[in-house]
Amino acid sequence: MRIAVLADSVILAWGWRKRLIALVAGASGALALPPLDLWPLIVVPMTIAVWLIDGAVGTSVLGRFRAAAAVGWWWGFGFFLAGLWWLGAAFLVEADKFAWAMPLGVVALPAFLAVFPALAFGCARLLWPSGAGRILMLAVVLSLSEWLRGHVLTGFPWNVYGMMLAGQGQIAQFASLAGLYGLTLFAIAIGAAPATLGTGETGAGRWRAPIAALVVLAGLIGFGAWRVPAGSVPLVAGVKLRLMQPNLAQDAKFSARNGEAILNQYLALSDRATSPTTPGVQAVTHLIWPESAFPFLLGRTPQALSRIAALLPPNTTLITGAARAGEALPGESRPPIFNSIQVVDDEGMIVSSYDKVHLVPFGEYLPPLLETLIRSLGLSEFVSVPGGFASGTRRLPLSIRGLPPAAPLICYEVIFPGDAAPTGPRAGWMLNLTNDGWFGQTSGPYQHFAQARLRAIEEGLPLVRVANTGISGVTDGYGRIIASLPLGTEGVLDAGLPRAAPAPPYARWGDAVYALLLAGFLLLSRLQPRQ
Repeated sequence: MRIAVLADSVILAWGWRKRLIALVAGASGALALPPLDLWPLIVVPMTIAVWLIDGAVGTSVLGRFRAAAAVGWWWGFGFFLAGLWWLGAAFLVEADKFAWAMPLGVVALPAFLAVFPALAFGCARLLWPSGAGRILMLAVVLSLSEWLRGHVLTGFPWNVYGMMLAGQGQIAQFASLAGLYGLTLFAIAIGAAPATLGTGETGAGRWRAPIAALVVLAGLIGFGAWRVPAGSVPLVAGVKLRLMQPNLAQDAKFSARNGEAILNQYLALSDRATSPTTPGVQAVTHLIWPESAFPFLLGRTPQALSRIAALLPPNTTLITGAARAGEALPGESRPPIFNSIQVVDDEGMIVSSYDKVHLVPFGEYLPPLLETLIRSLGLSEFVSVPGGFASGTRRLPLSIRGLPPAAPLICYEVIFPGDAAPTGPRAGWMLNLTNDGWFGQTSGPYQHFAQARLRAIEEGLPLVRVANTGISGVTDGYGRIIASLPLGTEGVLDAGLPRAAPAPPYARWGDAVYALLLAGFLLLSRLQPRQ
């Protein structure tokens, strides 16, 4: 009966006590995210969410909606505050310019993102059935609010609730069928199922939802065990990659005046011998450097290209992040600058490029509607590029000598489910260059790496990820880590390139399976009478 007493204390709470319960319950969900990955704790925020909505009362439809939305906002604020606190580290990189704005990233952003679960709680209350039906209803509306969060205003699908299960290799394989949002649907339902133990049916009936959740969880584990092959995935013949992780601090030292010293470090580190049988870069076919590798325009610095050519053995290719200057349009005072991936051959020629399409708002550019106001205050985006980066036109496969076509992804482009693979013929692997040095030794880089791994599962494509400060690594198309370098270390990593897995359903159909599951959950929930 203790759980019934706990449920009643949540349902009957009022005022600031109820808000505090919601805040703490939401914040507890961050413990299920990387790097802790305490995924069983998902039952705490989701179960308490059910009881909070149970207790959202009002004398009218609007009153019930407002009561549920209010408590949903506090629940969401707690979750995002605890899950995104590490964003504050970026404001301290150039503290003299940006420290004052830290509350905007650490508090204001979670406050805005909390609007999505607030709407979900309010809508759920209007459709709230009784018994186990409300578990399914919560899963429907809350997962839909996460889908909206991933698409509205360019989208920000960071720490979607399904990521609470994404760290479990076998459970995460469900994303190959229904994607992150399908995994989110089940994560919410499984986490919320124990709510019926404290409310609703009496006797054996109250155990139906928790038992069903355990059966579903066992099914997810069984599906993952069936999908993942027992042995390792074959490698692409004749390919040996070297990933270079320089671990440069993202501070004032990363400037044009230190460009030569930075290049010297890259060249020396790239040629480091890792064993008596691996004598530096002579043993590799492809050398890969991280995002924003240089504090200068590589394409307009022939001395740097010449030194790179001197490093590369015949038929060895460099793949690197770099800023790229485009052609200035008539009437423009300066050319557009792109955040790019550039491919350099052994003669020092840039043979192909990819320009980042999905830029980071406020980090790489200022939203047009706010740009005039922000610049009038003397403020700018985080990157040291006048006017910010320009956006690439569309995502296309990147052609690299000796490799299958690559799906290029710069920084947080990799967090968008369904958008990781470019248009056209299927790529053979995913290349993610990033610079998480902005966030130091926090949970942010771990969360970023976990989301990149889930894209590998969704698309069935191996992932090669090179990060300035880590985590760099190679995974196969099932998200299994083949090799990696830890966060905050300098080094090189030699690895082969796994072959792509067969295209899973999500890679072919996108969110179609998730939509079918939504319809099924909604139908089952409506079979229960409304409260």
